[in-house]
Amino acid sequence: MITWIQRCTSLTLLVGLLALQGCATVQTADARDPWESMNRSVFQFNEVLDNAAIKPAAELYVKVTPSFVRTGVGNFLGNLGDVWSMANSALQLKGQATVETFMRINVNTFLGLGGLLDVATAMRLEKRKEDFGQTLGYWGVKPGPYVVLPVLGPSTLRDTLALPLDMQGDASQRFSDDATRNALTVTRVLDIRSGLLQTVDVVKAASLDPYSFVRDGYLQKRRNDIYDGNPPSNFDYGDGESEPK
Repeated sequence: MITWIQRCTSLTLLVGLLALQGCATVQTADARDPWESMNRSVFQFNEVLDNAAIKPAAELYVKVTPSFVRTGVGNFLGNLGDVWSMANSALQLKGQATVETFMRINVNTFLGLGGLLDVATAMRLEKRKEDFGQTLGYWGVKPGPYVVLPVLGPSTLRDTLALPLDMQGDASQRFSDDATRNALTVTRVLDIRSGLLQTVDVVKAASLDPYSFVRDGYLQKRRNDIYDGNPPSNFDYGDGESEPK
């Protein structure tokens, strides 16, 4: 069975090959999105897939699963994700964030029934989401062109190249049993998509061009992620993110 890590590796190689082949020569009105034509095609593919399979599955998940169970599932998956966030906080030399995330993991694991209860938030231990793409951005790696990945959605060239390591760092992929790993992956997808049901519908209804809306929102969010919500006023996307000061 092809693992998610292998799939992400294939996607990374695909994007790298596209870059070498000079896809950036395509003219576009937005310098951040030189592959817009290709990206729009992938975006449409993802829309079809979402409408046909992912959204109906998420709606069914919400319909048949009690809210307290969904909350517990989200907390459990979030606790697993905190492990990789802690590692990336350490790689970014964020001492306080690393310690607090370590405390979150221990509190939620031992006092929160294995992570089903988010006791740490009630104790004012802030949840921080960090990934290897953010770590690369922290150390000055430029985001590169905007990329829309099949199934996975919005990304940048930098974040796409970081995906294989992010997948390896995902604690849910540490289970030796294939069935368990696959179940956790599917559950994560349903958990994320179910939380976006209303948001996605509002975006589609309110946006003249959902593609541009999603692109601009994603790039702004990633910029804020790199700088922990405080990007410099003179930020220039073309110059890439430099190390936060």
